[in-house]
Amino acid sequence: MPVSAAAGLEITTIEGVSGAAAEAVRAAWIKHNVPQCGYCRAGQIMSAVSLLSGNGIPTRVDVNAAMSGNLCRCGTYLRILAAIEEAAATLKAGAHRGQ
Repeated sequence: MPVSAAAGLEITTIEGVSGAAAEAVRAAWIKHNVPQCGYCRAGQIMSAVSLLSGNGIPTRVDVNAAMSGNLCRCGTYLRILAAIEEAAATLKAGAHRGQ
């Protein structure tokens, strides 16, 4: 998207992303040792948070579709998938506890 297309829109960067989905994703990223070189980290996290903010119980097809625009140069795709699945489970458990 060209920058001009974002004129007047609210933009959230990796530094500003917050909320339950963001916290669940960050915790799962660390637990599953997803970070490697950092090339894709911001895009992967932002895509995962966006997915989980709109779909609390994503299927693998949902996850693959949401993450398809992100290239991981280190090939940690299986760890990314595991982290997203864990973050979704954490959010689901929190919802059942009324959090």
